[in-house]
Amino acid sequence: MKHTLLQWRCIRGIALPLTLVCALSVPAVWADPPLMSATQQLPSMTGAEIFSHFCQGCHMPEGKGAVGAGHYPQLAGDPALVSWQYVAITVLQGKNGMLPFGLPAQNEMRSVHLSDAQVADVVNYVRSHFGNKYKDQVSAAQIATLPHGR
Repeated sequence: MKHTLLQWRCIRGIALPLTLVCALSVPAVWADPPLMSATQQLPSMTGAEIFSHFCQGCHMPEGKGAVGAGHYPQLAGDPALVSWQYVAITVLQGKNGMLPFGLPAQNEMRSVHLSDAQVADVVNYVRSHFGNKYKDQVSAAQIATLPHGR
């Protein structure tokens, strides 16, 4: 039997193209609106939650980094993390292809905007985990003094 691109399927006596049958069987979750729009800030999240939601995909759950389609630096034991400003500016402005999280949420280039408090939380988390032992804590007020986005 020869198949064509448009195949027919009979459902309860009604012949429907197979593509329509497949389209009708797509789960309803595909129609759900996105989790957040470009103009919304993230809900309250801890530094650990922000890391696991946005950072660990590239830097890996244990902060060991990865190499593959790109180079994602290791955060575990990274001596550059001695400077909280270095970490904060990287989060705020992005670096080497990483999108900035400090651009205003309404900016078309950024769909996620972290508040200064959230940036401080994730900076403090990264600097105190993965073998990093930096005890000084950065505040939202300190983050506010840094340049946000490019």
